[in-house]
Amino acid sequence: MQFDAFLTRADDEVLQELLGYKALRLLRALDPNGFSQAKQRELLLGQTKAQELLASAPSRKALLELLRPDEARRLCQLLGLDDADPYEQLTQSKFRGERFAALLEFFELPLHQQEAPVEVEAARQARPLYPLFSHQAKAARRTIQKLRSGARRVLLHMPTGAGKTRTAMNVIAEQLREFPDRAVIWLAHSEELCEQAASEFEKAWGNLGSHEVNVRRFWGSRSLEPDDIAGDFIVAGLPKMNALVRSNLSAIGKLGKYSGLVIMDEAHQAIAQTYQLILDALVEPYPQASLLGLSATPGRTWNDIDQDEKVARFFARQKVVLEIEGYDNPVEYLVDQGYLANATFRPVLHDSGFALSDQDQQRIEQDLEVPRQILERLAEDEIRNLVILSEIRDLVKRHRRVIVFATTVEHSDLLAYVLRAQGLWARSVTGATPGSERQVILDEFKDQAAEPKVVCNFGVLTTGFDAPQTSAAVIARPTTSLVLYSQMVGRAIRGPQAGGNATAEIVTVVDSALPGFGDVGDAFLNWEDVWGSQ
Repeated sequence: MQFDAFLTRADDEVLQELLGYKALRLLRALDPNGFSQAKQRELLLGQTKAQELLASAPSRKALLELLRPDEARRLCQLLGLDDADPYEQLTQSKFRGERFAALLEFFELPLHQQEAPVEVEAARQARPLYPLFSHQAKAARRTIQKLRSGARRVLLHMPTGAGKTRTAMNVIAEQLREFPDRAVIWLAHSEELCEQAASEFEKAWGNLGSHEVNVRRFWGSRSLEPDDIAGDFIVAGLPKMNALVRSNLSAIGKLGKYSGLVIMDEAHQAIAQTYQLILDALVEPYPQASLLGLSATPGRTWNDIDQDEKVARFFARQKVVLEIEGYDNPVEYLVDQGYLANATFRPVLHDSGFALSDQDQQRIEQDLEVPRQILERLAEDEIRNLVILSEIRDLVKRHRRVIVFATTVEHSDLLAYVLRAQGLWARSVTGATPGSERQVILDEFKDQAAEPKVVCNFGVLTTGFDAPQTSAAVIARPTTSLVLYSQMVGRAIRGPQAGGNATAEIVTVVDSALPGFGDVGDAFLNWEDVWGSQ
């Protein structure tokens, strides 16, 4: 017998007993005409489970008296009761255990199981949603201390892959919590890095924040009203800020007036004349404003002590580095703990058969860039390309994801085309690749497919690209900038603690007439004599 159908036998008197006289009286007062018997039954089953009605002696008695005589006798027989006076037997009996289960079965109801009370453990871990590793937390604390010192300038130096952006976001969160009326300005040189910073802040503040904060994007075609930024987080592109300086220098002053902290991403660029003007205008006149530089490699070059000295002076010789007891080199610690992959660096020597002119040498020394005409000649060097392709084919035997830094846009396209023709999954991503197409390529590259995949690129994946599965890189792009070189290496050395790999392989094509680099671990310690002990 279905219980819902059985309940339709209940008249007003029975429903009143089941619902409760006081509750029913109030409900009728609120709705004198709309509280029908059907509505009462609906309310009864909505408020109380059928099993609970049958478990309660008063409501069970009222319900069992609605049984017809033959039904009452049949239920008594099912329960093992004397059926001479079935109503007396049913209303006076106790229903526990098997007898109650049989009663529920009679009404086609599942056995009601009382939920066990939830027992709260005496000790239980509370997991942070935006955590820091211990070395990151220590670096964040020391950075905050130095930002509040007299100089109000500090450079945070953490090797590529060590989490300097996440560390910086914790510093920013502390600043905004303590000074909610002061803006924070984040400066980056590319739109890709700007969006990365804005998105990361939204994620970080969602877990660390104490109040709502406007996130303002000031790059590309976007505009900004300097008088309305108090307490905001502003991400600004350096080209946009440079244009603002040229057109409205007073606007920079207003930004500084309302700001409490300015962050310079890739801080080695801070001593460029234009950017130095922007930073000084934002910070220098305002005693409440501090400057935080971020870099994996503090300094613009690997061999120009004068340039590195300028960077040190600009940040008041205040630098926070990873200080790990028992380790002279923080990279060794990060590898041992699994934050970075244990990378093998292998140079591949090639003689392109030409020498640099005096003019070329001078330009490389001044601009840290190899002249375009030389890059184009390298891109067309067939023997060099065959060497590169051979190295890539060798790497895909051991690695599922390989990134290639090509010499030019055309060089990237060429390498990817030839690799595809040889049956490999290979794509080219350059500044000429449409944004939607680039995203599709990178999503496919970052998927979990077992087949090896190679992405060739020029100029767009040195920073702001996160594909932890990447475990090998071919650096075929010559550079004199250790900063750029370390950024390229960083794309492939994410360790298992950070979702990456235990080992990595870096192949660098070293052209005999052009500069090349070796182990990234040594690279991060090149400027210690410039900064002195901190």
